[in-house]
Amino acid sequence: MNIMQCTICKKPFQSLGRKICPDCLEQIDKDFITVRDYIYEHKQTNIDKVSEETEVSKQTILHLLKEGRLILDGPEGEGILTCESCKKPINSGRLCKECQGKIASKMQTNVDTRAAAASKSKEQDNFKGSAKLGKH
Repeated sequence: MNIMQCTICKKPFQSLGRKICPDCLEQIDKDFITVRDYIYEHKQTNIDKVSEETEVSKQTILHLLKEGRLILDGPEGEGILTCESCKKPINSGRLCKECQGKIASKMQTNVDTRAAAASKSKEQDNFKGSAKLGKH
């Protein structure tokens, strides 16, 4: 385990890969429920109003939006976040739908290429094995 500094409260903690300590994660989960319920009741809202009404920091709301746990719909929510690849305005997550599709396509191509290479290697190994058997 690594000792890390929490990106929120700055306290050191033993990390299993996360950059946020367990105490802050617990608070974020509570804040998520509060913000989710507020957004459900007030669909056409903005981040400033949500933060003011729920007393949840904008930083936490942005964190939840980037994680894809929340979505601010409508014109008020548009443009809060930008796609990390093409910089197009988005209202949740880190990538727009088009960039998600491009990345998924590239990943599938890589998987297919590796599978084909592994299959070819296995065929060559089988051929070498059968050639050795034929010499006996």
